[in-house]
Amino acid sequence: MDIREKAARMKAVSPFMSASSEETRNRALQAVADAIRAQKQQIMEENQKDLEAAEEKGISAPVLKRLKFGEDKIQDVLAGIEELIGLPDPLNRITLARELDEGLRLYRQTCAIGVIGVIFEARPDAMVQVSSLCIKSGNCAMLKGGSEAKRTNRKLFEVIYEAALSAGLPEGCMMLAETHDDIDNLLACHESIDLLIPRGSNEFVQHIMNNTKIPVMGHADGICHIYVDKDADQEKAVPIIVDAKIQYAAACNAVETLLIHRDIAQTFVPKLAKALSDAGVTLRGTEEIRKLAACEQATEEDFRTEYLDFIVSAKTVSDIDEAIDHINRYGSHHTDCIITENREAAEHFMQLVDSAGVYCNCSTRFADGFRYGFGAEVGISTGKIHARGPVGLEGLVTYKYKLYGDGQIVGDYAQGKKQFHFKDL
Repeated sequence: MDIREKAARMKAVSPFMSASSEETRNRALQAVADAIRAQKQQIMEENQKDLEAAEEKGISAPVLKRLKFGEDKIQDVLAGIEELIGLPDPLNRITLARELDEGLRLYRQTCAIGVIGVIFEARPDAMVQVSSLCIKSGNCAMLKGGSEAKRTNRKLFEVIYEAALSAGLPEGCMMLAETHDDIDNLLACHESIDLLIPRGSNEFVQHIMNNTKIPVMGHADGICHIYVDKDADQEKAVPIIVDAKIQYAAACNAVETLLIHRDIAQTFVPKLAKALSDAGVTLRGTEEIRKLAACEQATEEDFRTEYLDFIVSAKTVSDIDEAIDHINRYGSHHTDCIITENREAAEHFMQLVDSAGVYCNCSTRFADGFRYGFGAEVGISTGKIHARGPVGLEGLVTYKYKLYGDGQIVGDYAQGKKQFHFKDL
């Protein structure tokens, strides 16, 4: 059975998946968590094989870090599943109830999107996060992971899918695509797949967006900024910036560009440069920055670059509005932060920066579904339609309008025999 046939089969199954009870879906999540615990040794053994193969190919250190699926990451994904189980059911919520006329009642009710295709990079934890979110939200999932993690993904999928079926979810509610050719075939499944969520490089996401008729939700870049205001607490600013860069440099929410108010640059830049150097981070600065600290030259291209590495660019700005203009011009509308003790400046920045996440006095690395209490995330969206920021359960549901009548016809209202009275219930 090829990908198109599998997708068509999932489309047929999706109404039954959406109609599954909250009890069944939570039972499936618990079964998944139990199965991962029971088979974690076998999962880690498959992951070790992927790691060894990646090292032989000379895969970069940041990718290897994403690829590793050890005890700590297993505990993280299990915690995410447990949190998901405890979250309210996102399905069948009434968000509008209105009487249009006597005996004619309209309800807007949340429902699953249907079939979601998720294509993600070499991160086995994404396989668990995506699968569990789709189960909780009643969506069928077509999953395609990075080739570097093929053994880990195959084992995880086997464990998750068998657990889901054992709990009573419909056969065919999840499928795994494994070959590179499967991606192009998947992009052609616009009649069967309702939404695509790509997670990967800018080039990869652009390829997805340009080669499918399926709606795509996601982000191409994570060019995140931290602006250090003239009223910043400098002792607070340094550890925030270091954390935002090194806590997980390969993540899309790691800081890539620093903007420093010119009034504090002379005292702040040397302290910051030393802290970054001690943390193994390469600083690239404009001429003004380089006069204050030894560092590499920053070019115009640096401010358009998502490094995903231990590199950060820096420049000075004359005021908060110059910082905001730079972020809105060069940023990717992902997550941007101001460090300041001036409340008015903070609110001004957070109002005018056009990003999915705007922060004050904290690391950009907080931009994460698990850290937001969503249980996990299926990805981060920088778009403005349907879902924005870390996409958890609410981003994986849509709604339908249900209208209950008693023989009413539009002709009576068009001819004036009856009138709507629109009363919210």
